[in-house]
Amino acid sequence: MRAAREQMHCLALTAGPGAGKTEMLAQRADFLLRTGTCRYPKRILAISFKVDASSNLKDRVKHRCGSELASRFDSYTFHAFAKRIIDRFRPVLTGEYALEVGYKIADRKTGFSRSLIEFSDLVPLAIQILQKSQMACNAIRQTYSDVFLDEFQDCTNLQYELLKLAFQGTSTRLTAVGDTKQKIMGWAGALDGIFQTFVADFAAIPLNMYRNFRSKPRLLRLQNEIIRALDPASVMPDDQLAGDEGEVFAWHFIDSFNEAEYLADLIDGWIKTEQLPPAEIAVLVSKQLDLYAAHLMVALEARGIPFRNEQQMQDITVEPIARLIVDYLSCLYGQREPKAWIRLINLLVPFAEEDIQSNSRKDLYLLIKQQRKEVATANLIAVPFSGLWELVRTFLKQIGIETLVALSPDYESRDRLNEVVRLTKVRIEELLNMEANVPRALERFSDDQAVRILTIHKSKGLEFDSVIIMAIENEIFFGNRDENRCAYFVGVSRAKRRLVLTHADHRERPVGAGRLDVSRSPQNEYLGYAMPFVKQQR
Repeated sequence: MRAAREQMHCLALTAGPGAGKTEMLAQRADFLLRTGTCRYPKRILAISFKVDASSNLKDRVKHRCGSELASRFDSYTFHAFAKRIIDRFRPVLTGEYALEVGYKIADRKTGFSRSLIEFSDLVPLAIQILQKSQMACNAIRQTYSDVFLDEFQDCTNLQYELLKLAFQGTSTRLTAVGDTKQKIMGWAGALDGIFQTFVADFAAIPLNMYRNFRSKPRLLRLQNEIIRALDPASVMPDDQLAGDEGEVFAWHFIDSFNEAEYLADLIDGWIKTEQLPPAEIAVLVSKQLDLYAAHLMVALEARGIPFRNEQQMQDITVEPIARLIVDYLSCLYGQREPKAWIRLINLLVPFAEEDIQSNSRKDLYLLIKQQRKEVATANLIAVPFSGLWELVRTFLKQIGIETLVALSPDYESRDRLNEVVRLTKVRIEELLNMEANVPRALERFSDDQAVRILTIHKSKGLEFDSVIIMAIENEIFFGNRDENRCAYFVGVSRAKRRLVLTHADHRERPVGAGRLDVSRSPQNEYLGYAMPFVKQQR
């Protein structure tokens, strides 16, 4: 409550997994906007490290205070925020930093170019602008009364420099939240002791939320043992850990094939016998997801269990335009899709006079009505979804490029917009090859009803009833010991009720795979944390 209602000072809020960090930020935004503490036309800036975390926070705020107030809540990744600075103040960049108007962003470039930059250039270029232009600094400061920084423990030295240039010494209130025990971005240059540095630089009040509301007591006690190694001062008190609810299992297999078959049968039983929704099941791997989970994905496919390979998805499902296209197609091909229709209306009908809203709603309804007739005709005389993508093109053309660009700051780059549309098309076509029923295929796009298979890194901020962590082995947890221990803690703390840990003696190297150690050995430290709480070993 104190964090949500603070009106004067910056805040440095540390909290463990399941303590409600994102929820607190949503409640704080609700308070600031509703009470006028963030006074119109000022805005709130939220900076996250991942696209899905950014969209999740935006959705929570909109749910609490409504679309009109939430329209003053900007939720970006660090790269997206830096790009907005570059696009607005690009002429400030001169000499070796100069950029052309239509510059493009690539994963990698060769040599000097004024028309092509890398993603890693975005933050340094934004820093250059703020160092050179007081006008740019003032414009940002006058825009935002409050700044939220999620997963702040992963902030790098360059990202922190950008924050200091923009907001240090101003009246802007910064609220940084994170968990030092979940720091897994050391490879990307995350700062050590970032919260202490932030408290000193911004005169922030340090607060802590201890209570984990996510996991059952047995799982909390397991997490507590890892916390003793990571941060003894943050060990949870015994009165929060009482009770025997929750399940922990540790299973040993001869090889990865036996592991995959057993886990697929296990998941099948959870879904059919317990009626556990597939979306409440996650399979986590430290790294090299496609190699370690290859056999399991084949086994799940053979049993008809829907699953979502997060590495393959490339975060396409969290892209606003992908969601827009899927919702539109759902309205065309589905029988009754009220949720999809409501999401379309919220995105496409502008905040304006009632007659303008009414006309926009009517135009959308007429287009859907007309295209539903075309779909019905195609079903009778042709391949059912032969003209599907032409309908999408017509839809996107009608709503216009300005509306599409407004969905995400990343779409100001037309190349990025076109690439997301292309990836969406590819993914829908893949699903239609697996599932001829269009509505069911579209359901699998976002896979709200599918088992999630993802790396531990991508699981941050998520939670599931049942979590399987595969390959608790020395050959996958190599390198920096502290980072690996933090990553393991992140994985373990995703589980609400049930945790399964596996390791195998032998892992077959998939055809065409790169280096993968065939002979395996258990990671005894990590398994040792769990053993006192294990209900069943194999």
